[in-house]
Amino acid sequence: METEKEFSAMAQKEGIPAAFIAYAAEDAVLMRNNSLIIGKEALAESLQESSNENVSLIWEPDFVDVAGSGDLGYTYGKFVYTLTDSLGNENVAEGIFHTVWKRQADGSWKFVWD
Repeated sequence: METEKEFSAMAQKEGIPAAFIAYAAEDAVLMRNNSLIIGKEALAESLQESSNENVSLIWEPDFVDVAGSGDLGYTYGKFVYTLTDSLGNENVAEGIFHTVWKRQADGSWKFVWD
């Protein structure tokens, strides 16, 4: 829960690309627009192309569960994505996210699916 909240806070403070790159595992997979983005390098390229200062992404986990082994977990909850156009109009999309997290060798949690 703590990692998910830190991830969201970083996205708001430092931007979506910085947060997603910081919290992604090397082999992370994201599904966006019915397509898969596979690997941290591809994620970084994808985010670079879509980087926009007029975008906000806010989310908070409603549920967290971690395997008994302590090395795999998942979260889900609601998100709000806001894009402000050049006229100052806000286009808001709301939805549900689902993220799978894996504990790394250094003890940190990185997402492997989003």
